[in-house]
Amino acid sequence: MAHLRTRIILIGLTILTVLLGGTVGFVLIEHYSFFDAFYFTLTTITTIGYGELKPLSTAGRIFNCFLMFFGTISLLLAVGGMTQTAIELEFKQFFGKRRTKNMIEKLSNHYIVCGFGRVGLGAVGELTRAGVSFVIIDRDEHKVEAAMKAGLLAVLADSNNDDTLLDVGVMRAQGLIATLATDADNLFLVLSAKSLNPKLRVCARIAEETSESKFRRAGADFVFAPYDMTGNRMAKALLKPHVFQFIDFTTKGIGLEVGIEQVEVSLQSEFVGHTLAQLQFRREMGVIVLAIRKSDGTMQFNPPAEAQITAGDYLVVMGEPTNLRKLEHMLDGVRS
Repeated sequence: MAHLRTRIILIGLTILTVLLGGTVGFVLIEHYSFFDAFYFTLTTITTIGYGELKPLSTAGRIFNCFLMFFGTISLLLAVGGMTQTAIELEFKQFFGKRRTKNMIEKLSNHYIVCGFGRVGLGAVGELTRAGVSFVIIDRDEHKVEAAMKAGLLAVLADSNNDDTLLDVGVMRAQGLIATLATDADNLFLVLSAKSLNPKLRVCARIAEETSESKFRRAGADFVFAPYDMTGNRMAKALLKPHVFQFIDFTTKGIGLEVGIEQVEVSLQSEFVGHTLAQLQFRREMGVIVLAIRKSDGTMQFNPPAEAQITAGDYLVVMGEPTNLRKLEHMLDGVRS
């Protein structure tokens, strides 16, 4: 886009220079008024040729010969440049949309972020850090363009349109984040997404706390009220600063290479049926097991050493990113 913008500026400056040069020339040589000089210059370079406003002197005709030659060439080049720019823009949009469509068709188990405002931007940042595939939907052309300039996969469309959701692969997606402008829009989006893919995990942002029950009934798996959460965090920062700092370390990675992850225990894992004492995650890998989410949905916090892991369990673990990746491979039955 930068070179196209530069070309348009150069075309405009070229035409302006020719018009200004011709106008000044006729004012100085033939003593035309400024408007008459501009008018005669414009009719000359556009080859309309209504005739001379008054007979030109020899010097005026010589000047007009140069103006006709250079002015006509400049105008033709400008028209050609603008035509080329328009064609390039059309091709760029066509192939850009085609490329985006092809990339989306290849996505699977990806995430869909609906709305690229402040909350959506934060969600995209976390998805990027996690290294997962995702696509952004927004109705604001400037936001979509900004996302694409940042190297993100984005679509200019209405999230509340079922065809849009199908186009971005909602049937193959793993999760959807609803961060549209109003609760009504987000609620309609949750209903649409869940009706298309009941297995889809959906997170929704709400502005009013009273809306939470409606979103739960609509099928939202997680509901967040940013203003309430912000106030809660601010109070905790004052009341329990060390706890707040620890949470920031583990969730944002500020000054500490530690993260919290959930790791699924697959049926193929050789560690199914073992206890935490037998596996020694902390000693062998430097990973701490904070909780076990059992396959039946119950959560066991600070599990004892004799706790046994079974297929379908999720371990909530904390440690360095490299160690967490190794543990994930182990419990998935993947040999590194």
